[in-house]
Amino acid sequence: MKIPTELVGTRVGRTVFDHQVRISFTDHTPDGRVRVYVELVIETSCVFTDASGHQVLLSPGTGPSLAPLLGLFARTVTETEVTGSGALCLGFDDGTRLSVEPHSDYESWSLTGSGIDPVLVGPGGETDWQD
Repeated sequence: MKIPTELVGTRVGRTVFDHQVRISFTDHTPDGRVRVYVELVIETSCVFTDASGHQVLLSPGTGPSLAPLLGLFARTVTETEVTGSGALCLGFDDGTRLSVEPHSDYESWSLTGSGIDPVLVGPGGETDWQD
């Protein structure tokens, strides 16, 4: 699977919470056309680290406890990293980080949209990562 480096430079335009966490990212070309439109779906717990370094474990389906993710609105992705069997880490322009580890029994995260190769990290993770 390809590491989603196309996310670098995109901005968070939407966050949605229910039994999943959904975060939409968009970037435009200089002439205003959409370069990338991607939705990240998180189905397992994730770690949110704010700009001061304070970490909190967030779990989809827990309602108001997911509020820290609202601070990602309009933030720009500055770093994407996938390590091991599919641990995703996103860095943002204010120093915030979001990390999702693969889960042994469930799909943990996926990326779909235009301008990016789709990614699905299934139960146990994935091992064929490439740049």
